[in-house]
Amino acid sequence: MPTRSRKCLAFTVTAVILQILIIPVFVIVFLRARTPKVRFGSLTVEALTLSSNASTQPSLSMRLNTQLTIKNKNFGGFKFSESAISIVYRGNVVGSGVIPGSGVGARSTKKLNVTVDVESNKDPFLSRDLNSGRVTVSSHARLEGRVRLLMIVKKKKTGSMNCTMDVDTRTRAVTNLNCM
Repeated sequence: MPTRSRKCLAFTVTAVILQILIIPVFVIVFLRARTPKVRFGSLTVEALTLSSNASTQPSLSMRLNTQLTIKNKNFGGFKFSESAISIVYRGNVVGSGVIPGSGVGARSTKKLNVTVDVESNKDPFLSRDLNSGRVTVSSHARLEGRVRLLMIVKKKKTGSMNCTMDVDTRTRAVTNLNCM
């Protein structure tokens, strides 16, 4: 019998050592919350109206139809609350849109359609940019939410997007889209 109890003890010690080695690897790989990535999927310009003659103050009005992609690399879902996307021209917010609250499944990508109305008419450089045919704007968005990992752990994470782009006023297209 003493050999049988030694074997049992050896198996128990081996099992405990294996669990001690496996659990940290499991925690590091599966329970690490990553920040979701927010990017533009597509971007189209609609209803572009310009005014740059000398008798009136220059103005720009347009509607941007965007498709935001939210990529979640976590082993759990990401739920975020309603947020906003803003369009900035030379440091001034000239347009904004609402990103509806939603969720993204584990290790998946969600696409959301967002419309942004842009109005700018009080910038002294606008006339020069309109005459060149290219208006450079930037966009900013923050999605604050929670990642739920394996139905056990909830962690707060914020996905953000900062992009610059050129709006070609002649072709009504967005060019040089760079996101960070």
